[in-house]
Amino acid sequence: MPIDFAARLNPAQLEAVTATEGPVLVIAGAGSGKTRTLVYRLARLVSQGVEPSSILLLTFTRKAAAEMLARAERLLGMALGGVQGGTFHAFSFATLRRNPEASGHAGSLTIMDRGDAEEALSHVIAELGAGKGDKSFPKKGFVLELISKSRNKELPIPEILSRESYQLLPHAAALEEIARGFERYKRGHGLLDYDDMLFTLEQALTRDAALLERLRERHRYLMVDEYQDTNLVQARLVKLLAGERGNVMAVGDDAQSIYAFRGANVENILSFPRIYPGTRVVRLEQNYRSTQPILDLTNAVLRQAKDRFDKNLFSERLAGPKPEVVKAYSDQTQAQLAVRRIRELRREHLPCEIAVLFRAGYQSYALELALNKEGVPFQKYGGLRFSEAAHVKDAVAFLRVVHNPRDVVAWKRVLVLVDKVGEKTALKIAASAREGDFQALDAQRRKNPGLDALFSFLEELRADPGGPASLLERAVVFYTPTLTRLHPEDYPRRLAGLEQLSQIAASYAHLEAFLADLALENPEEERKGVREDAVVLSTVHSAKGLEWPAVLILDLVDERFPSRHALARPEDLEEERRLLYVACTRAKDSLTLYVPGTVYNRAGGGSQPAMPSLFVRELPRECFTELRETFSGGLTPALQAQAAAEPRPSWDAPSSGGSRFASRGVAARQPLAADPDDPRAEPGGSPFASASDACGTGAMSYCSHRIFGRGKVVAVLDGGKCRVNFPGFGLKVILREYLEMEP
Repeated sequence: MPIDFAARLNPAQLEAVTATEGPVLVIAGAGSGKTRTLVYRLARLVSQGVEPSSILLLTFTRKAAAEMLARAERLLGMALGGVQGGTFHAFSFATLRRNPEASGHAGSLTIMDRGDAEEALSHVIAELGAGKGDKSFPKKGFVLELISKSRNKELPIPEILSRESYQLLPHAAALEEIARGFERYKRGHGLLDYDDMLFTLEQALTRDAALLERLRERHRYLMVDEYQDTNLVQARLVKLLAGERGNVMAVGDDAQSIYAFRGANVENILSFPRIYPGTRVVRLEQNYRSTQPILDLTNAVLRQAKDRFDKNLFSERLAGPKPEVVKAYSDQTQAQLAVRRIRELRREHLPCEIAVLFRAGYQSYALELALNKEGVPFQKYGGLRFSEAAHVKDAVAFLRVVHNPRDVVAWKRVLVLVDKVGEKTALKIAASAREGDFQALDAQRRKNPGLDALFSFLEELRADPGGPASLLERAVVFYTPTLTRLHPEDYPRRLAGLEQLSQIAASYAHLEAFLADLALENPEEERKGVREDAVVLSTVHSAKGLEWPAVLILDLVDERFPSRHALARPEDLEEERRLLYVACTRAKDSLTLYVPGTVYNRAGGGSQPAMPSLFVRELPRECFTELRETFSGGLTPALQAQAAAEPRPSWDAPSSGGSRFASRGVAARQPLAADPDDPRAEPGGSPFASASDACGTGAMSYCSHRIFGRGKVVAVLDGGKCRVNFPGFGLKVILREYLEMEP
């Protein structure tokens, strides 16, 4: 029975499916039925009499190709064994294997896997003596990734380092020499690695005109999925295979090009019509996933992009709540608000239907802790949970030893960080420490200066522990040289995670409570599949291709989303914009964006004011509902909050003058708005005002506030108020009933 394509496809999809000759570019907006379009085009070609063996379907995963072929077979009711479908690398290897003489490699081809490549690289590094005795030199796994990234981006190694790993620039010359040695090693031993397959095929096709012509004759219909993710050599291979006839359909979305760090080049899809004259551009704009209010916001995000294909996503699902932009006081209270929102959403959705997305893995640490305390299971994708990260465990181990000198596990963890201390020695020293054998400990200290430094540091901490934040701050300072030695490739990222942990510690008065909450663990997550009882936490990169009824996005402030490094380069900033588009288009029914007013900055000495993300500031007000956190921890509409507060500039007023926070005035360090039923925290006057016992507790005692964390009462005022100094926030005057006083 013939397939009624017109009845099963919308007009844009039908246009793409029936455009079978010449170059076609399908700009497939998020949730617009891209895979369906490819499947139906494949089925239509075969139903029109095209030999399956003349179709080449290139994808980025074997699974995607297999799924498309299976769906097309079900549509047609026949097998499509003749269609060649698979990844670029699989196609390259199959072609080279059938034509070894064209590859320039005599005899059979030997392809190295990751383990083989690392072993070969080890030989090269040893032969060159690179980094010998230098503990800041990167590990071989990182070097291999760096060489691969340099090849795929077709950029010199120093340029890659200056963009992504500036701390390794002193090793640039040595790393370039290793890359050259690696190439010599592979050629000398007749080996190819994963990247070589693409470049070797390109060289074979440019050298062997007969082979190129045979491939063009065989693969007369070329289809490429996710074209926005192609790198430079993949785009050149497509051009070689398409030839003058240019019978190629590329399907993708320039607005979902978010893998530049892997070598993807958005210019490939943007320049497609120029490279292939006469290209028919088909836009798939009908979205089958999200409600129209969500799409209105995502369209607004894209509207500010510099280079793009115009598209306007629309849906038949017109009803639905507007996305919410929640202005939290800080990144710490943001976590509490997100947990509250998750509780609300669980009345309507299964936990697995709720996703919290973020730019970098460490940005979920506070939320992970809050979910653990609430007993809410979660699965995390993209980045380790804070309780699993080695650098977090290391830093916390110092605090555990101070809290409990008999904690052998913590002792072992801090001891093995010392140079020349192995596992057996660490256990021996830990046993001496637990038993109070000071003679044995002194002997070890005399033998190893590193141990002497460690014990001196721990003695200082025990003598003057301070609160959890102070302890952790000092532990991080002591640990940082070790961190840079152990992880020279990415210690800046790990330090950012420790900053986030320091911010969490600042909200605790007692070390025991802090360590207890850190130890609260989710049940071991099943990594084989989705758990219905677990909320999803994910980086945006790991979320691409997925969808959820409800999505929350954290940390929408400059230097976090967009990330700090992206603010320096226009092309990186544009990719960050596309990343937010991808995040927003994962939502089907509900979308919430969180904008903390302050973020913790260890280098700055506490919480610092944050500028709402450039992408949020650009959004038209009619696209979202703005809510602001109140002192009581609730949310109130922005207009109501502003009416209760003193006049101040809007968040989207451009900053003027030297400070990037100038538009927010002197009060930029203060939380922004209060609700009319709560007392506003006022900037304090003189810290030397006379104290009384009106609070029941005198000045110079400590207290906690749910927004500002732990502080010191410097004065007790009339009317049941206290003047409190909060680290990172300064002096505040707050009603006693909003403070939890420490005995």
